[in-house]
Amino acid sequence: MSDQDDIETIAAIVKAARVAFVTSRTADGDLHARPLAVQDDTFTGDLWFFTQDPSEKTEEVRADPSVNVAIESGKGFLSIAGTASVSRDAAKIDELWSTAAEAWFPGGRDDPSVALLKVHAESAEFWAVDSPAPVRMLKYARAAVSGGQPDVGRNDQVDL
Repeated sequence: MSDQDDIETIAAIVKAARVAFVTSRTADGDLHARPLAVQDDTFTGDLWFFTQDPSEKTEEVRADPSVNVAIESGKGFLSIAGTASVSRDAAKIDELWSTAAEAWFPGGRDDPSVALLKVHAESAEFWAVDSPAPVRMLKYARAAVSGGQPDVGRNDQVDL
């Protein structure tokens, strides 16, 4: 597979996702994962999430910007390692604003706590599925009977 094929696979998994778990590090060094709604379904190397600022999450990111983003969608599973930053870019907020975002910010897009968490992807590992769920279930059953492993997709690591 070419790097472009891998990036297209990553983009397909992101596009099909609704929620990601973003993991940051606390001041004590513990890992803390939170579910956040995926905002931009066109993957170009950056992932965007609405967040309240100030919050524990934004404090953690400012102290240690290294994060992991874990995504599951009907297209597969994805783990992205990257660098996070907190943004108050009004144009990007307007671009991504939705009714769902408004539910979290009673003051609307002008709420002083509205911010974006931007994750710039540096590397990724994915497990892409290449067949519908019923076919995968048959492959699992066949592998269980034969003692082999089911071939239900592909796994790769990508530097971005």
